[in-house]
Amino acid sequence: MLLRMSSLFLRTLRDDPADAEVPSHRLLARGGYIRRAAPGGFTWLPLGFRVFRNVERIVREEMDAMGAQEVHFPALLPREPYEATGRWTEYGPNLFRLKDRRGNDFLLGPTHEEMFTLLVKDLYGSYKDLPLSLYQIQTKYRDEARPRAGLFRGREFTMKDSYSFDVDDAGLDRSYAAHRAAYIKIFDRLGLDYVIVSAMSGAMGGSRSEEFLHPTAIGEDTFVRSPGGYAANVEAVSTVAPEAIALDGLPEAHVEDTPDTPTIETLVAVARQLFPDAGYTAASTLKNVVVTLVHPDGGREPLVIGLPGDREVDAKRLEAQVAPAEVEPFTDFAGNPALVKGYIGPQVLGSESESKIRYLVDPRVVEGTRWITGANEAGKHVFDLVAGRDFTWDGVIEAAEVRAGDPAPDGTGPLELARGVEMGHIFQLGRKYAEALDLKVLDENGKLVTVTMGSYGIGVSRAVAAIAESTLDELGLVWPREVAPADVHLVATGKDAAVFEAAEALAGELVAAGLTVLFDDRPKVSPGVKFKDAELLGMPTIVTVGRGLADGVIEVRDRRTGDREEVPVAEAGARVLVAVRG
Repeated sequence: MLLRMSSLFLRTLRDDPADAEVPSHRLLARGGYIRRAAPGGFTWLPLGFRVFRNVERIVREEMDAMGAQEVHFPALLPREPYEATGRWTEYGPNLFRLKDRRGNDFLLGPTHEEMFTLLVKDLYGSYKDLPLSLYQIQTKYRDEARPRAGLFRGREFTMKDSYSFDVDDAGLDRSYAAHRAAYIKIFDRLGLDYVIVSAMSGAMGGSRSEEFLHPTAIGEDTFVRSPGGYAANVEAVSTVAPEAIALDGLPEAHVEDTPDTPTIETLVAVARQLFPDAGYTAASTLKNVVVTLVHPDGGREPLVIGLPGDREVDAKRLEAQVAPAEVEPFTDFAGNPALVKGYIGPQVLGSESESKIRYLVDPRVVEGTRWITGANEAGKHVFDLVAGRDFTWDGVIEAAEVRAGDPAPDGTGPLELARGVEMGHIFQLGRKYAEALDLKVLDENGKLVTVTMGSYGIGVSRAVAAIAESTLDELGLVWPREVAPADVHLVATGKDAAVFEAAEALAGELVAAGLTVLFDDRPKVSPGVKFKDAELLGMPTIVTVGRGLADGVIEVRDRRTGDREEVPVAEAGARVLVAVRG
């Protein structure tokens, strides 16, 4: 295919768009790959759509190769299936809801578990029909509160979502493994660095869950890894809890005056003055953080989280633990007199207490541990308050921040923290959706059994941004060959008709050999502008026909490495084919 820049729907920009926050967004907009249509929504222009379709092609080829079959659902979906699974409410404000002219409720699909489940229920009824894997590549919609980072976080995006259906858990394990292997092949072909990490299932439900993260400083996800190979999204990290301590012989709790100590730092300073030999640190204190949970039905609940004073609550870890409820700051101290701001202690907390305020603690709070914490009276703290003796709790929650150097939960060494972008997520859903929508089949004994499911997603449009972000340089985009919109960027420079004639002939030869050529045949554009555009647009091979033609040579350059060579005109086509195909 020949793409002539003289007629291609393309306009490159010299300046960065004002709304572009990350390098990939800036360069994709400047290179004429995408244009902003609305907050969180983008129009794909010809070159950008070619990259998008190449990513799509790779995903489709590997999904087909693993035996999955492609279907396609509408994006406009009825309320009833999502009501049956509870997600009409659970998705909260992230769901685009609308009504038709008759007042019937619809939504723009954020994900399609319900529809796949009902489709299989409609057509299949026997164990002989399974295992089955279906997939689609579809536009999804989520009403993000703050769309950002270009294609990385939008309100409209394209995702490959697939679903496996098996008669038992052993079959689900096999389907999960097959998808995992296919994902590895897909991301290898896309040329993306990735780390496979344990993850939370979140609103999707289910048990086993892994993310494919692309490590990048601009990523919104924090993940950890250890020297021994442990890797997890920070939301899924399990704290290594200390052993319980025998209660016998522990000192009695005692209340001390600690005026003007509303913070951990001021409390530790006073504690050291009172007991200089005790070796108190922030980790000796029990911090009690109050938040408000807003449940999907609109109900509001105060929740207190107890954690060591040297740790902060990690908002994302907390949100993952309490989902589908949302977290808001707590302000209603007047309506909850048991909570003395700055001096909250666990003695008045718990669902069995008079306050009825639910109390969850960090895993480090185990029986026999001794704490300095609030005495529920302004200006006073209690010392040597023993967990399991002097106070109890309603449950344990993984909400404290994870730090570099914390031990890996599997004992494989200290954790290091990094940032990444989620490119794929695979779940073992189990029977959550099949039970809600009554998807059952007859087993080999003629008994009805509930089907078990897996769900597997890849961000197709997000992958375009991730590839751009990971390969760009100071000059522009640098596309890997598998996804580049063209194999070769052919540049004709100068005003000499012979140059354009030679370039035209070379373009024809390369197209005849099966290559896609982006041909800069613009007659009145300076060589400097053409060269800058070639660098910006980022085709893997750049061929220049210009002044060297007088000496019988043209230049062939590798955009990634910068290596260039001058080759005789007669050999140019063959040399370019070698550069492209190896």
